[in-house]
Amino acid sequence: MLFTFYFLLFTLGVSVGSFLNVIIDRLHTVEPIIAARSHCDHCGQTLRWHDLIPIFSFLWLRGRCRYCGKALSLQYPLVEIAAGLIFILGFSQIKDSQFFIFHFSFFIFIASAMIVIFVYDLKHKIIPDQIVLPAIAITFLFRLFCKDQPCGPQGWSLFTIPFAGALLNPLLSASIAGLFFLCLILATKGRGMGFGDVKLVFLMGLILGWPQILIALYLSFIVGSLVGLFLIAVGKKHFGQEIPFGPFLSASTIATLLYGESLLHLFRTFIPII
Repeated sequence: MLFTFYFLLFTLGVSVGSFLNVIIDRLHTVEPIIAARSHCDHCGQTLRWHDLIPIFSFLWLRGRCRYCGKALSLQYPLVEIAAGLIFILGFSQIKDSQFFIFHFSFFIFIASAMIVIFVYDLKHKIIPDQIVLPAIAITFLFRLFCKDQPCGPQGWSLFTIPFAGALLNPLLSASIAGLFFLCLILATKGRGMGFGDVKLVFLMGLILGWPQILIALYLSFIVGSLVGLFLIAVGKKHFGQEIPFGPFLSASTIATLLYGESLLHLFRTFIPII
């Protein structure tokens, strides 16, 4: 019974992931996200329903377009699988919440936004305002109505002081994180980071609050540095070459939402001041 439930939850997640792929592609091509029919990026052929079954169609067609035979991007199944797994992980962390539907819906919205940012910045080196700005507005409203109730899984409940727990902590976290990144951009003259990163870390601060925002930023810099060194070691990048930072920020946000408490304990063993 439990397996069936998680399978259905995973199926829902991969379906959302399929829609996220549409958003990622059409943000760049400026096509209508809902009104336009799905089509092959290579030949332009309109795809039929059996070409669009998440994961299964990609495997059945062996990663190629049915009509022109050109290879399809691995982005499509990877995003679908990631969304399905994140649905399951999010549910496992939030299922005991007093306001499960409210918190799980918010988690899914934020996780979906972060997946879009991750892939879009990786592909185009741009963090889309069309995703970040609405997410900031919705997160602000969530924090406003969240009040002194726990705001999600263990890692991201805040103070229990009315209003302060709902807005003051996240707003200060967002402002300080955004100002820190703005100073980095000014100090480096925009090399490696842009104003999209400032808006993204502002959103992260609003979502996570203190001290989880610090954990997410530490995680982003550590993983970003390790990936950068690996790419240099294998000859894919060289010193001074830009690597999009949005994917590391967005991935660390999801990780901190899911495992913020555990990450906080881990970091406190090395950095007692957190």
